[in-house]
Amino acid sequence: MKNSVLILLFSTFLFFGCSNKNEIKKIELIEKVDLEKKEASNRMELTNFYDIEGFFEDDLNYALDVFKKDCKRSKRYVFFKDICHKAQFETDGRKFFIINFQPYKLYDSKSSDEGIITGYYEPLLYGSLTKTKRYKYPVYKIPKNLIISDDAKLKDYKLRGKIIENKIVPYDTRAQIEANPNNPNLEVIAYVDDKYDLFSLHVQGSGKIQLENGKIINVGYGQQNGWPFTGIGTYMLEKGYVTRNEMSIQGIKNFFIKNPSKIDEVLNINDSYIFFRISKDGAAGSLGSVLTAKRNLAVDSDFIALGMPVFLNTKNPVTKQSINQLMVAADVGGAIKGEIRADFFWGFGPEAFDYAGRMKEKGKMYILMPKK
Repeated sequence: MKNSVLILLFSTFLFFGCSNKNEIKKIELIEKVDLEKKEASNRMELTNFYDIEGFFEDDLNYALDVFKKDCKRSKRYVFFKDICHKAQFETDGRKFFIINFQPYKLYDSKSSDEGIITGYYEPLLYGSLTKTKRYKYPVYKIPKNLIISDDAKLKDYKLRGKIIENKIVPYDTRAQIEANPNNPNLEVIAYVDDKYDLFSLHVQGSGKIQLENGKIINVGYGQQNGWPFTGIGTYMLEKGYVTRNEMSIQGIKNFFIKNPSKIDEVLNINDSYIFFRISKDGAAGSLGSVLTAKRNLAVDSDFIALGMPVFLNTKNPVTKQSINQLMVAADVGGAIKGEIRADFFWGFGPEAFDYAGRMKEKGKMYILMPKK
């Protein structure tokens, strides 16, 4: 069975004709992969920079610096090659983005220009390199027996699976992984002391583990078991474990502190499981670059190419002040699905945790397409 790593190359069909400004035009983004071509449709409306709220008030020079940093990864895509080369010689962000990009406003399949913007952060966990009574929850590396294959049996499992008796089958679910701690295919990076914090690490995709001697280990997303992500919030609401007012990272953790016997019941409704790798730097997104607090987004890559500049209009979840700034799509997430859907990266520390855990704001998004 031939295995392959998917390599995304993006090509874009632009608009022809526009009968009036409010007409929503449809384009197709074609993603070319090694083994197949997958088509996804996106709805965008041609606009101009002057119609984007807060564009000229943003720190566009800083946005350019972030774009340059992320270009070191995104330039491997033909789609961004030329524009990334130009960026390295520019210092005036306003001039660079206006001259080299065309903005398009995003709409969803129901022709709405508003979506949901949530937040994520880089969590800090406490751990040990050896298993103890306190530190007993493993942070796993990529399994030795995890494969990526184009076999039809894995179509619904993100092409992830394993071989059992010469047959390809889906990889283990979260519950199955948890039930088999002595699996020889699973190597441990470290053991941590809080199971819900570990689950949060899975959701966030990267974080830091502080050992007893004070040393910090940076861990980043390595792979996923292929099973779809299922949020635990709806289940907890239906069971009456939390109220809507308590529905936040903080509120859920408080429930588990008071009801530790419920944690496996709740977490195992989500079959998805994340495996990690040790990284030299801080949190890195799916693009491969180190994430920049308040300037990087996780998006649905079926609609927004990684490396794409995205202007965001939303609100701070705590202060309710407007957030109008140019971001770069540098990450993906299992729960991030849809045209106008993004996770705002708040960074590391208590403030980031507070904002990310409470963020569920309406937002509008504009993508900046490189001009031909």
